[in-house]
Amino acid sequence: MTGMTTATDYGWLKERYALLMEAYCVTLVRDIAPEELLEELGADGRSRIVGVAGLSGPSYEVCAPSRLFVGATAIGNWTLMVEFNGYLGITDKAMLPVSRGRTAVSHFLNVNAVDRFCWYENGDLRLHFEPLFADARYGSHPDELLTEMRESGFDLEEREEDGDHDAYYAALTGASFAFAHRLTGIRLTPELFATNEFLCAVAPVPRG
Repeated sequence: MTGMTTATDYGWLKERYALLMEAYCVTLVRDIAPEELLEELGADGRSRIVGVAGLSGPSYEVCAPSRLFVGATAIGNWTLMVEFNGYLGITDKAMLPVSRGRTAVSHFLNVNAVDRFCWYENGDLRLHFEPLFADARYGSHPDELLTEMRESGFDLEEREEDGDHDAYYAALTGASFAFAHRLTGIRLTPELFATNEFLCAVAPVPRG
């Protein structure tokens, strides 16, 4: 896959979006417009914000664990959904229905270093894993994209607990963005994050 990115191509995220990188969820869904995605998620209210940075304040103002602020923007025939301190994109009860007839790719990290990467396809969770422990993979096709995972920057071998892995751990967020690029063909850039207009709403988190 020539022209694809690796973990090292995403240093700009921590430089320009440090708050987002502390706790984020980024989702790409194919063949759906932002308004349609918000409708399928049952989101209430609509507002428009230019640039990812502007999503921060409204996200932290929504203080209900059962509701999350999301922003969605079109990139070709894909919709990008960004959440500050959110996790709707890796919530199976929300994303499995959304992915029917479509592809959805999501990755998440919170302030406690809990992380998750999900690849949904036509109502099926094909792959999910924790980037910190990429040697353990689950889903209906857990080992289909091992080459792409390695090329993105993931080490698929079990790591010794007492080793010095700080540099590797620091690169895992970039590896998640690079792997999502390989799965979707959509490269997220500083320009896109700064200039795209997001359709925003508050979505319920499915329970049970």
